[in-house]
Amino acid sequence: MIYVITGIIALLAGAGLGYLYATLRERKRTEPLQTDIARLQAALEAQEQSATATLSAQKTHSEETLAAQKAAGENALALQKSHYEELLRSQQKHFEETLSRVTTEIKLSTDEMLKERQKEFAETSTQDITKIVTPLRESLHKMMHQSELTMRSADELVRVLHHGSKVQGDWGETILDELLESQGLTRGVHYDIQSSIRESTGQTVRTDSGAMLRPDVILHLDHQREVIIDSKVSLTSFIDFVNAETEAERQQYLRGHVESLENHVKQLARKDYSSYIQPPKVRMDYVIMFVPNTGALWTALRERPDLWRRAMERNVFIADEQTLFAALRIVSLTWKQIEQAENQQRVFSLATEMMDRVGQFMKKYQLIGKALDTAAKAYEEGERKLQPTGQSILQTCAKLQKLGAKQSNVNPLPKLEENPES
Repeated sequence: MIYVITGIIALLAGAGLGYLYATLRERKRTEPLQTDIARLQAALEAQEQSATATLSAQKTHSEETLAAQKAAGENALALQKSHYEELLRSQQKHFEETLSRVTTEIKLSTDEMLKERQKEFAETSTQDITKIVTPLRESLHKMMHQSELTMRSADELVRVLHHGSKVQGDWGETILDELLESQGLTRGVHYDIQSSIRESTGQTVRTDSGAMLRPDVILHLDHQREVIIDSKVSLTSFIDFVNAETEAERQQYLRGHVESLENHVKQLARKDYSSYIQPPKVRMDYVIMFVPNTGALWTALRERPDLWRRAMERNVFIADEQTLFAALRIVSLTWKQIEQAENQQRVFSLATEMMDRVGQFMKKYQLIGKALDTAAKAYEEGERKLQPTGQSILQTCAKLQKLGAKQSNVNPLPKLEENPES
C-alpha cells in the first residue's frame, strides 16, 4: 500500500513540475526568472507536505488494520483451542465410562462362567479320574506281569547259555548271519553258511583223517579270494565271573574265561581252514575268530593284553561285532565296485554287439534298396508292355479282338485301338 501511495505522489509531483515548467516558459518573457523559481519551490514544498501527510495517514491506517486482524486471529485461535479441549474432555469421559461398563460386564461374565466350570468340574472330576486311573492300574499290572516274564526269560537264557554249548554256538552263528546281511551281503553270492570247502571241480575237500571242513562262514572277498569266519562263543566262565560274589571267585573264573578263548584260538590254528582252499581260489593266510559278546572279549583282553597278538602269530584274527562290522563294510564296498566294473564291461559288450547289429542292418538295408531299384526297373519295363501304342501286348489283344476274340466280362481290358503302324 505504501508503494502505491509513493507512486501516486511521484506521479503528481511529475505532473506538477511539468505544469510549472510549461508555465515558466509562457511567462518567461513577462516575469523575472527569480519569481518563477520561488513559486516553483513553494509549489514543491506544498506538494511534499501534502504527500507526507497522506503517507502518514495511510501508515497509521495500515497499522490499525493489522492490529485489528491480529487481535481477531488470536481470539479465534483461543476459541478454537477452548472448543478442542472441551471436545477432548468429553471423549475421555465417554471412553472411561465405556471402559468401566465393559470391565464390569466382563467381570460378571467371568465370575459366572467360573462358577459354572467349577460346578461341572466337581461333577465330572471323579468320573474322569476313575477313567484315567483304571487303565493306568491295568497297564501297570500288565507291565509288572511282563517284567516278571522277562526276568524269567532272562534267567532261563542265562541258564541255557551257561550250560548249553550247542545253544551258545547257534546263538553266535545267528548273530554272525545277521551281521553279514546288515551290510547288504547276500548268502550264496557273497558268503556261504556251514558250507563244505570244495575243489574247483566241486569235490569236497577233506582233512588227512577224512573229515569234512565245515566252517561257520566262507566269506568271498571277491570272485577269487576267500576268508574263513568261525564264531566262537565263550560265555560259561564269563557269566560265572560276572556273578561271582568274592574277589577270589572272580579271579578264578576270569582265568578260566581267558583260557577258554586261548583254547578256541588253538583249535582254529590246528584246523588251518585257509590251507584247504584250492586254486583257482586265492586263500588268505588267516582265519577270523568272531566273538559275538564284546564285553566278554574285552574283559579277557584287559586281563591278557597280548592275547590278540599271540593269536595273530597263529594266523587267527580275533574280532568282536564292532571290528567285524567295519571289515564287512569294506567287503561290501569292494563287491559294489566289482559289480560296477562288471556292469561297465556288460555295457561295453552290449555297445559292441549293438555296433555289429547296426552294421548288419546297414548291409541288409542297402541290399533292400538295390532290390527295390531292380523291381522299379522291372515295373517300368512291364508298364511299357501295357501301353496302348507300340509293340505292346494291348496292341496284340486289339488285333485278336478284331479277328473275333471276346473280352472277359469279369476282367475287361481297356479300350483297344489297333495301332496302324503295327
